[in-house]
Amino acid sequence: MTNPKRYFLLHQQTLTPTLVLTADGLGSIAIDTTQLNMSVTDPTAWATAMNNLGMVPVGLPGQQLVSDSICVPGFDPSLNMMTGITPINPMIPGLGLVPPPPPTEVAVVKEIIHCKSCTLFPQNPNLPPPSTRERPPGCKTVFVGGLPENATEEIIQEVFEQCGDITAIRKSKKNFCHIRFAEEFMVDKAIYLSGYRMRLGSSTDKKDSGRLHVDFAQARDDFYEWECKQRMRAREERHRRKLEEDRLRPPSPPAIMHYSEHEAALLAEKLKDDSKFSEAITVLLSWIERGEVNRRSANQFYSMVQSANSHVRRLMNEKATHEQEMEEAKENFKNALTGILTQFEQIVAVFNASTRQKAWDHFSKAQRKNIDIWRKHSEELRNAQSEQLMGIRREEEMEMSDDENCDSPTKKLRVDESALAAQAYALKEENDSLRWQLDAYRNEVELLKQEKEQLFRTEENLTKDQQLQFLQQTMQGMQQQLLTIQEELNNKKSELEQAKEEQSHTQALLKVLQEQLKGTKELVETNGHSHEDANEINVLTVALVNQDRENNIEKRSQGLKSEKEALLIGIISTFLHVHPFGANIEYLWSYMQQLDSKISANEIEMLLMRLPRMFKQEFTGVGATLEKRWKLCAFEGIKTT
Repeated sequence: MTNPKRYFLLHQQTLTPTLVLTADGLGSIAIDTTQLNMSVTDPTAWATAMNNLGMVPVGLPGQQLVSDSICVPGFDPSLNMMTGITPINPMIPGLGLVPPPPPTEVAVVKEIIHCKSCTLFPQNPNLPPPSTRERPPGCKTVFVGGLPENATEEIIQEVFEQCGDITAIRKSKKNFCHIRFAEEFMVDKAIYLSGYRMRLGSSTDKKDSGRLHVDFAQARDDFYEWECKQRMRAREERHRRKLEEDRLRPPSPPAIMHYSEHEAALLAEKLKDDSKFSEAITVLLSWIERGEVNRRSANQFYSMVQSANSHVRRLMNEKATHEQEMEEAKENFKNALTGILTQFEQIVAVFNASTRQKAWDHFSKAQRKNIDIWRKHSEELRNAQSEQLMGIRREEEMEMSDDENCDSPTKKLRVDESALAAQAYALKEENDSLRWQLDAYRNEVELLKQEKEQLFRTEENLTKDQQLQFLQQTMQGMQQQLLTIQEELNNKKSELEQAKEEQSHTQALLKVLQEQLKGTKELVETNGHSHEDANEINVLTVALVNQDRENNIEKRSQGLKSEKEALLIGIISTFLHVHPFGANIEYLWSYMQQLDSKISANEIEMLLMRLPRMFKQEFTGVGATLEKRWKLCAFEGIKTT
């Protein structure tokens, strides 16, 4: 255990210049280190002195690492709850009771902590401080990792109970645990122990040592308690606001009682009292508006109305007194304004005297400029004040002339005229307000009409746009149909021309063959050739016809005319490849019609006849079952070549 006397002397040497600097900075607060003499045998006094100096008492049995009230002995943190005064913490830097906190650049030097069952050694100060995660709201639980394998729950409680009251410890078999404290500020004290190396007793076994890693833990209980506190504070805040609103809300008018003879008698007494007249007159008005006046109660209501009329004289007298007070106030204001105007005249006279040559030559240029500005400003203010005073005098003269020209009966008439004028003015204002409202309504109606017209126009434009789009789409579709029809017509024309050429060619060949046959017959008859020569001639003619057919077929299959034909050839070749025994033209046309409904069987047959090297026609069956089938022969042609 560390010697307390030696520890105190060592820290006294290091803290003396800091205390002097603090006292110099404040100028009025200073602490003399000679006043800190005490008996080192008393541990309680020793701990109190160390706390007041801002130093953590290390190694003292029964003392916490960081005291809850690190202040003067007897410091009560809950003082503000009773008195409403925020307590002053003596640990705040700048009060002179403790040295100021070390600068952020200087690392805090941690000391060795001795416990009964273990010892905590601080980490190397040159290493970076251990990292921590973001603190969850209302965190009271810490994660402690890197515990020795032989550490028990009692040892953990012995180390961490110095940070505060522990409510629960959940220890795992993998050298870590979770500790839940009673308050949130105790977690900060536990985080201070992160990075310490813990050694059990004096053992050097690896199972008896470990480096502690203390970090914030996210626990559902902490978060639930924090939410409960937040909800409680929100309720208190709502209650406080409601009380404040109730306090600032104007009081509601008292409820008007129902009419009865007793209440009417009481109300008649209140109407005679000047202090209760305003309250009673409202009740009388509400009764009359409700329709409480009938034959039975008419006399009683008449007496109440009469008592209300008796207050007219009182109100006129009050008005006269207030007018007299206003006249006196006007007179006082006029006298004060006259005094202010005389002072302005004196100031302007001073500026005019300063601008004369005798004094003006001795001022500098800047001084002359300032004097000139001040003179102009004071003259403007004087003129404004004099105009105001003259206006007041003119009003008084007009009132005096009116009083001289009118006698006492005319005064009454003037009062009546003023009342009528007031009523006329009120009616005029009401008329103006109604006219303005009417103008506003007219403007709103015009705006609504304009918006309706705009909406109607937009709807018409939308319908027109939709119709135009539909017509454009139909026109595009018709154009595409016309293009396809033109292509088909051109294809038909070309096919007709080819058929005509073939027909003319075949007719010419037939004529030639007929002539040859006639010539050969004549030669046979004249020369008497044998039957073999005739057969040779027939073979030659057949060969010529076949050659002519092949030439015609080659002419037909010179090339594809469009991309559509290439696509049809690909689809037909794939279909016939799947059917190796061939397919008749009707079957093939029914399949192709599913892909293109406009195609005909004649087009497919003409296309197949144009490509003899890819497709060939065979006859299958006998008699009535004779059927023409088309087969794919493209692969056979590749093999033969």
